[in-house]
Amino acid sequence: MTKLSVNINKIATLRNSRGGNKPNVVQVALDCERFGADGITVHPRPDERHITYQDVLDLSRVLTTEFNIEGYPDDRFMQLIEQVRPAQATLVPDPPHVLTSSAGWDTIKNYAFLQDTIATLKGWNVRVSIFMETELQQIENAQKTGTDRIELYTGPYAEHFYEDRAEAVKHYVLAAKKANELGLGINAGHDLNLNNLRYFKQHIHGLMEVSIGHALISDALYFGLENTIQQYKFQLVD
Repeated sequence: MTKLSVNINKIATLRNSRGGNKPNVVQVALDCERFGADGITVHPRPDERHITYQDVLDLSRVLTTEFNIEGYPDDRFMQLIEQVRPAQATLVPDPPHVLTSSAGWDTIKNYAFLQDTIATLKGWNVRVSIFMETELQQIENAQKTGTDRIELYTGPYAEHFYEDRAEAVKHYVLAAKKANELGLGINAGHDLNLNNLRYFKQHIHGLMEVSIGHALISDALYFGLENTIQQYKFQLVD
């Protein structure tokens, strides 16, 4: 069964909007685990506008499921990973100012950088995933970098899902086939929700993990966090 990793960045955004410690990011993460999440994802950014580096340290001391830390692998990010040693580091090519991850790595242009970074992370016994689009040559080159997995950027799939779902998923099916042939694990994330997740899961062979934050936390405002996590997990049942 595909694992659900809950991205709790939006919880930190809500906390930071008022200051103090409500909602408590660590407690929400523990509750997500208790309610059935298979992992917790965070994406600390340089300006710490949501998850802070201290949050990451605090979470690392108490989580019992897989901890996935996303980010651009600058010096500060790498120092954090070395200290925390999470189950997985997901590398994204975001510049500091962007609101959310919206493009995958160019694994040809950034090959040497990725190869060196991934070797360092794997030397710390951290599984590595890199954020990717569906271009097959890029995926082929991703495998050469030494990464364990790729995370398919599903923004375009979600954007076109209601127009033509078969067309929207087509390139992801081909990308997954290529990744499977190359021995790469497959993760996915960005704009997956209760409406489009099951269809994606049904068509992507070998989907190991989805990381979902914005839609899941938004749904939790209506359905409650425990019920929402269970609804998302139900979409991933084989």
